[in-house]
Amino acid sequence: MNLERINPPELAKPAGFAHAVRTSGTTTVHLAGQTALDGSGRVVGSGVVEQFEQALGNLLTALRAAGGEPHHLASMTVYIVDMDDYRAHAHEIGTVWRRLVGREYPAMAAIGVARLWDVAALVELQGVAELP
Repeated sequence: MNLERINPPELAKPAGFAHAVRTSGTTTVHLAGQTALDGSGRVVGSGVVEQFEQALGNLLTALRAAGGEPHHLASMTVYIVDMDDYRAHAHEIGTVWRRLVGREYPAMAAIGVARLWDVAALVELQGVAELP
């Protein structure tokens, strides 16, 4: 299996994402959008950092159940209810990412939305992983 992160010098230096991820010899796992739901189905965490951590933990739980590990993430979309709040906490969110996933980043997009399925949810993470 090969998962290569590509960051062309012609593009701005990425921070917290890769411009492209090329894979070969892999099995693709599509990960459903995860919010900050706990095991009983309640949204936990009062702020975006706590909710990001829970949502990322949920996504990684699903990934591990499919036989993958955090470094197998190839692509991720982050849906954000309050972009200004998310950006204001970007450093703390990055700290959560590095603690749970490491210093490798998938190709990523952050999209502002009016609301998510669960009204109390501030962030939702959806991903694609490539497993050996």
